[in-house]
Amino acid sequence: MRRIIVFGATSAIAGEVIARWAARGDRLHLVGRDPGKLAAVAAACTGAAGVSTAVADLAELDRAHALVEGALAALAGPVDVVLIAHGDLGDQLRSEHDLAEAARILQINLLSVVALLVPLAAALERQRSGALAVITSVAGERGRPRNYTYGAAKGALNLYLQGLRSRLYAAGVQVTTLKLGPVDTPMTRSHEKTAVFAAPAPVARAIVRAIDRGAGEVYVPWYWRMIMAIVRNIPEPLFQRLGFLSGR
Repeated sequence: MRRIIVFGATSAIAGEVIARWAARGDRLHLVGRDPGKLAAVAAACTGAAGVSTAVADLAELDRAHALVEGALAALAGPVDVVLIAHGDLGDQLRSEHDLAEAARILQINLLSVVALLVPLAAALERQRSGALAVITSVAGERGRPRNYTYGAAKGALNLYLQGLRSRLYAAGVQVTTLKLGPVDTPMTRSHEKTAVFAAPAPVARAIVRAIDRGAGEVYVPWYWRMIMAIVRNIPEPLFQRLGFLSGR
């Protein structure tokens, strides 16, 4: 049995991951914003050694430390895995003219994650074991007009996790960056679905495998590693002429 904490437990992807951990017989502490959805996720944890929950708006930075302390206390023992899975695409067009929307996107996708990682990293460093896994996005690899505010937050988070991974290496703490491509979930309901969209179930399987094997940085699905290697290296004058990449 492992002791696992999930922040953003009501997301479609997190729900699929949680179901797999529950089936293994792990002990789970789940944190999410919507009480009804959180209760449903907890009720579906068939086979889990135990499930506790906490309702919280993770965008409220001043609550992060208390949420972490509460989660650690709920598990009553060494933490094996923490998954941070929350995020919000936001309104790109609005963020270009409304600083409040830009700040909101940056807060939920970057600052709220860092607010959790600061106390979590300290706790696992003292423990000298455990794994931190964070869902980010391939959108953080290159600025594109359709999502560059969100992408900027994810890109900064990727860099933060690189540094954290090296810092915690000596303490035996694993840090896994999960760079997801687009997934067919409620968060992308307004997006036109293309061949590169993945389903939540296989994405969840890939996430579980990556954490199990102690991966540092993983593209999910795997083919995004090759796609982004090309996209990152296209010269900007050419990139701007490729409408399928630089268009809205």
